[in-house]
This record gives sequence, C-alpha cells and structure tokens, in this order.
Amino acid sequence: MSADGGIAAPAGAGAGEAGAAGRDAGAGEGAVFTVERLERAEDLPRPVWDELAPADDPMWGQDVFAAMQGASIGPDAYAYLLVRRDGRPFAALPLSAVRRLRLDRVVGPEERRLMAPVARAFPRLVRVSMLFCGNFLGQGHVMGREPLPAPAARLLVREVMAFAREHRLGTVVFKDFAPDGLGALRPGLDAAGFFTVAALPDTELPLGHADFEGFLASLPAKPRRNARSKIRKFEQQEDLRMEVLDEFGHLVPAMMGLYRQVMDRADQTLDVLDETFVRTLAEGADGGADGTEQRLVACFEGDRLVGYLHCLFRGSGAVGARIGLDYGLAHRARLYHNLHYAAIELAIGRGCRHIRFAQTAYEPKREFGCELVEQSYALTHTGRLPRAVLRMLLPRALEAAREQALAPKS
Repeated sequence: MSADGGIAAPAGAGAGEAGAAGRDAGAGEGAVFTVERLERAEDLPRPVWDELAPADDPMWGQDVFAAMQGASIGPDAYAYLLVRRDGRPFAALPLSAVRRLRLDRVVGPEERRLMAPVARAFPRLVRVSMLFCGNFLGQGHVMGREPLPAPAARLLVREVMAFAREHRLGTVVFKDFAPDGLGALRPGLDAAGFFTVAALPDTELPLGHADFEGFLASLPAKPRRNARSKIRKFEQQEDLRMEVLDEFGHLVPAMMGLYRQVMDRADQTLDVLDETFVRTLAEGADGGADGTEQRLVACFEGDRLVGYLHCLFRGSGAVGARIGLDYGLAHRARLYHNLHYAAIELAIGRGCRHIRFAQTAYEPKREFGCELVEQSYALTHTGRLPRAVLRMLLPRALEAAREQALAPKS
C-alpha cells in the first residue's frame, strides 16, 4: 500500500504495468489489450478521464475520486485499472479496498438484530476484507465509451482477482452495476465464479419541464396535492428560509452535524462521509476542473443551518448527493421534501435532463416521480469454500434488506 492511500503495483511491473495482456481476435486484424495499474485518480490524465467517464454522472468526476482518496469514508486504499487497446486508453475501472468492513452495517435491521450477539462477543467474525469495483459512492460502471469486448472483459476481471489475492481482499464485489454493465463483463465474471444479487435500486427523476410549476403539474393528482401541501407548510414557517449557495466551505462543520443526525437513523451505512471529503469538494464548488459543478440547497433558521442537500451537476445530469437534517424541526417544516423540491427546481433551471437521489427513502421519492433504476452486485471470493458460503448465505440477507428498504413505511 502506498503512503497516499493508493495500492502499489506488484514488484516487477514496469511503470505501473500489471503485466496482463490479451488479444481480441474478432476486432479487425486483432486488437491487443493490456491492463495497467494506477495508484491515484490523478495518474490518469484529465482529458483521458473525461473521455472515459460517464458524461452526465456528476459522481464520476475526477475531482470526486480525488476527494475520496484524501478522506476517511470507508475504504482504506484505492487503485485504478486502465485497459489499453493497442496501446491507447480504452477503459478504466476504479477499485476501493475495505480491510475490515462491518457486515452488521450493510444488512437490514432484522439481520443486524440477529447478528448483534455475535458482533458483541466475537467482533472479528462480522468484519471482512472486501474489494469494491466501480464507484464506492455511486452507480457502478466500467469507464469507457464502448462495451468491453469479451477478451478485454476476461482480462480485466482476471486482473481484479489477481489484485484481490495479492492484497488479501477475500470478497470481490462489482457494486451497483446496471444489467447492461454486468452483461459486458459476463465472460470474465462467469470464468471467475461470480454470482449476481439484486442491489438497492437507484432513484432517478426524469426532467425536461419548462419550470418547477410544470413539474408539479406533471405529477398525478394525489402526489401533486401532497407536494403543494408540504410547500405551504414550509412557507408557513416564518423563521425558515431556503437558499442556493455557490460557496459553502464555511458551513461544512454545521453540515457534518446535520449529516450525522441522518446517518444515526440510517438502516445501512456502507459509506460515511467525513469532513475532509466534504470540505475538499466544497473548495472546488463553483466549477471544478473536471466540469463538475456543485451547489448547496440550504435551509436556515435565522443564521443557523438546519438542513441541506448537496447537489452536483455534470453535463445534463444532476445528483442530490447527501442530505443533512435537524430532526427537531424537520417534520413540522416538511424539510426533507422541500429540500428535494428546491433541488428539482434548481436542476430544471440548469436544463438538466434528470436528477438522481440516494438509495434511501424510496416512498417519498416515488411520490416525487422518481423511477427506480435496477442495479445488481456481482460477487465472488478468492477462496472456494468461502465462495460457496457466500453464495449460500449472502443473497438471502441482501434480498431481505432490499425488500425492507423498498417496503412502504407510511
């Protein structure tokens, strides 16, 4: 492991080259694929990153990954696999290594209750080392403008597994991938013994409305009435006001206190953002070098921040990345809903074609008009016996957690 949070290439690999290569016999005269390991996001030149990364997903900006590397949000180290075709960059896959992941933090409340006695008596039994492939904080992708040919998919997955074995990361997860993304990787996944489990879906709201009133008018009758009622309740709070801020670094300590209130109530906590991560992003809020822009939808009671939704924009896409709430007044002011309404209005005003929100609170997001975007995990283990145990136990636990998260709460 390198000192700055990356994981170095193995001894004998020149210039980060992993030494893996393959040939695509079906691409013209035959394309040669190689895989190179990089330690930091910045090791991939920014023009190459921007060419390969999803153009309309703000969570895939290079600055987001650079902020992750300097923070303590869950992973202990990061690396990046760069696939070259005939020597030219063709695709890339970020890796995040978590040495001691607490299983009781990523399952549903019922499973956590059953695991609690074991976690108290034998804490090491509920901690595992895992390698996450894709974006630890967002939707999973192999970066690239073209689907991976089968030889490249097999080569990339082999290199992922070699990396996991070298660094003693037993469980390997391709996290939150859409079906077509896993489909392109299937030749490599099948060869390595991966199995697929449904993950929590993403939530995406299609936009394209002329203004916020047009959005409200597009909702079915009951959600439209509910939205207008919640907006009126907020407006009746004479001491509260909503603002959209371009610069918000000075608010980061207050933001973290509100964020912790939300995380204390969360069913699952795979990642928990820290002040370093949020501050690093906030410092580049008004137009990052990678084209990602940020705004803070902030609610104040007087001069006191009582709620926020951190929004990122890239291309035609927007993300309401993380939320913070003062639960002392959140209910009476319908704060959760009104922060999201303000973010939707902001995204419409910027001409975004869609805005995505976190994998939580599905019921109100359905009421906003969000579509559920199906996602899956592809999992395996470097050892045969643990792989068999995972295949037997993990799908049931993850599916139960998914059902609980999607169940109506009202």
